[in-house]
Amino acid sequence: MPGGPRKKTIAAGPKQSGARAAKVAAEPSVLDRLQAVIVGSLDDDKAENVVTMDLTGKAMFCDRMVIASGLADRQISAMAQHLSEKLKDAGLARVQVEGAGGSDWVLIDAGDIVIHLFKPESRTMYALEKMWGEDLDEAV
Repeated sequence: MPGGPRKKTIAAGPKQSGARAAKVAAEPSVLDRLQAVIVGSLDDDKAENVVTMDLTGKAMFCDRMVIASGLADRQISAMAQHLSEKLKDAGLARVQVEGAGGSDWVLIDAGDIVIHLFKPESRTMYALEKMWGEDLDEAV
């Protein structure tokens, strides 16, 4: 059954225990701080329709996702560059940027947070908010 208890358990991964559980309990403050840096940088660069999603337990590749739109390739490239610099200043050693050379979609991998920067048409076409939004838990 799609979205059933077994699938959700598998997607959530192994149960945390001991020191690892304590580390996970401390991580939200770090994630909140990084998310604030990301959203602040996007606001500074006049990003449109900034959406943040908590994917904890829903995805294995990240805990949070931020999606934003820019009106032109140049604006999206500038947002990606500024964001990368601010994340490194915030102490994130490894920030990977894909598609920053002038495309409709730039992906920034900041470890536990993944940022997607789109042109409005591409954002509508890929519909990540629908794919990863609240409806993800509902059986289809």
